[in-house]
Amino acid sequence: MGVIKSAMREKYIKINNLKVSEGLSKFINDELLKDTSVTIEKFWSGLEKALNELVPKNRELIKFREDLQKKIDSWHIKYKDKEINLNEYKKFLFEINYLKKEGPDFKIETENVDEEIRNIAGPQLVVPVMNARYALNAANARWMSLYDSLYGTDIIEQSEDSVSERYDPLRGEMVIKYGRDFLDKYFSLAGLSWKEITSFAIKHGKLKILKGADIFDLQDENKFVGHRGESDNPSAIILKNNNLHIEVLKDSRAFAAQQDHAGISDIILESAVTTICDNEDSVAAVDSEDKIICYRNWLGLMKGNLKSKFEKEGKLFERKLNPNRSYISKDGKGLKLHGRSLLLVRNVGHLMTNSSILLNDGSEVPEGIMDAFITTAAALHDIKNKTNSRTGSIYIVKPKMHGPEETAFTDLIFSKVEEVLGLKRYTCKIGIMDEERRTSANLKECIRSLKNRVFFINTGFLDRTGDEMHTSMQAGPMIKKGDMKSSKWIRAYENNNVDIGLKCGFSGKAQIGKGMWAIPDQMKEMMDQKTSHLKAGANCAWVPSPTAAALHALHYHEINIFNEQKKILDRDKAKLDDLLTIPTANRPNWSVEEINKEICNSAQTLLGYVVRWVDQGVGCSKVPDINNVGLMEDRATLRISSQHIANWIHHGITTKIQVTEIMKDMAKIVDDQNKNDPNYIRMSENYDKSIAFKTACDLVFLGKEQPSGYTEPLLHLNRIAKKSSLN
Repeated sequence: MGVIKSAMREKYIKINNLKVSEGLSKFINDELLKDTSVTIEKFWSGLEKALNELVPKNRELIKFREDLQKKIDSWHIKYKDKEINLNEYKKFLFEINYLKKEGPDFKIETENVDEEIRNIAGPQLVVPVMNARYALNAANARWMSLYDSLYGTDIIEQSEDSVSERYDPLRGEMVIKYGRDFLDKYFSLAGLSWKEITSFAIKHGKLKILKGADIFDLQDENKFVGHRGESDNPSAIILKNNNLHIEVLKDSRAFAAQQDHAGISDIILESAVTTICDNEDSVAAVDSEDKIICYRNWLGLMKGNLKSKFEKEGKLFERKLNPNRSYISKDGKGLKLHGRSLLLVRNVGHLMTNSSILLNDGSEVPEGIMDAFITTAAALHDIKNKTNSRTGSIYIVKPKMHGPEETAFTDLIFSKVEEVLGLKRYTCKIGIMDEERRTSANLKECIRSLKNRVFFINTGFLDRTGDEMHTSMQAGPMIKKGDMKSSKWIRAYENNNVDIGLKCGFSGKAQIGKGMWAIPDQMKEMMDQKTSHLKAGANCAWVPSPTAAALHALHYHEINIFNEQKKILDRDKAKLDDLLTIPTANRPNWSVEEINKEICNSAQTLLGYVVRWVDQGVGCSKVPDINNVGLMEDRATLRISSQHIANWIHHGITTKIQVTEIMKDMAKIVDDQNKNDPNYIRMSENYDKSIAFKTACDLVFLGKEQPSGYTEPLLHLNRIAKKSSLN
């Protein structure tokens, strides 16, 4: 095998008719396939054969997207300045095959699904797999301290007369009170409050709560699961409500127990039940060097040996995966609870290609197909050990699919993956991200094409809004971003996702998910608002941090999702007409001040995200908005901001000159917000030479021409240019 140098200074190994990055081939041969039954020869020959069949189909699907968009653009231009007749619009969408005829009712047939997917409703973390430390923290967030999560957030108000900079005992008392209120609400005692207890013990397999010499029982004895330690003086008791466990810890020597007359030191909550390890929107992986980092971390998670060493406040720490949690059941048996979040992996969509592998014609490999083979091969190690999935399944979340043809193509991809890797058919389970307009409008048929694999559907407001605006770019100026959440289409979209999922038999078999809470420092507001996701029928919803997962878990004790889903089955179903109602502004009379304010808000967050992505390779971070409120930003938020400004320029609400001046002003603000970052490169020093500033401008000014309004093509192009300049 000869070594070939690419124009990007990449070294390639020739394997059969493929040219493979030297680093990637070494990783696959020496690490990925080691200790599996798949030989190096079988992997590469099988991959090449699959690529020969799959790549042409991939290209056809992308071409079909482009053709549909051109036809929709032409239709809107033809009927410009006329009110859209929904019946005529739907007829047109059926004629061009954008809308598909809905088939008969059916139920999904996915088998061997873990109980974390089927039966346990709870928070779901999304973590950039490129960062090993974050990935480990997320995997370990299955069990989180309620005390720490309360004390460190705005859930508990800061007392004015704190007696110590290190610890506020008044705040500590409020944390303990909050914990006791939680226990009283969901694990109530017969004739006693948890605030009054002095101890607890296990007698003949039952939990006994003590107040001095008096003994009390749980009102619902079935909520007691087991204990750790001696039965007459347990170190922990394990309780369960709505299929979620908690542990009440007792250690009189612990710091938190000093203020507690029962010696309770903490309440540990089962929190992030599932975690998506993300190769897509939250990472900046543009070449083989980046992709290997992602793949290696995922491999370490699947093998169970991933570790991360880091320094904090002058001390060296090591993160590794937590073990399972042992306890003694109420009938005296030694049992274990899964110690880590059930890990899912998000691959990229069908659009992007990657230079890690070059095909026989010299073109780059479709990145989503490469992800499918490599992330699944990594999970072969878990198939053998069953430390992640107890049922022997592999969970792949697939984003940015447009309609049933593309979901069917995903089924074909993973059929080829299973064939090459020697896996039983339907071992690979697929999560459908309902974040593109054509998928929303044809969701039932998308699910049908994956009825033996689907384990998850969810809504993603930001990506879905970006596609809404791009698809209907020619229809007129869009309403303000802040008004989108109350628009007719978004309500129909959110309800339709749940309606279709329940109709297809998801309840008790698969997850129905809702989107991210994007303000990680405002946990009190999250607690006030995020119950809406549960009341909407979602049995998982995204959170931005392990702490947020712990707090959001409290909502799942409050609401039994499966009961909510039964109620939702009887409601009026979302209407396709509402879903297709385009959120254009009818004769907007916004003032110049209103318009500039809207553009400033979008431009500032856009620049704040892009500068880190391009200059530092940070795919997801807490970006301060124009009011210095930290928001979790990823490519989905970037897509909506860039498409919104592009739409307003196209329809004359603003001009390229005005937006350019605003971008320059906002760049100065972003520079100032990042002044304490030693790795930050200022944009306003020289706008013409800042690759990041140029990228941000291109995302807006070339936004109308970007495929589906996606930001990846421009981000990847300019990140590669930046990496080249740094090298």
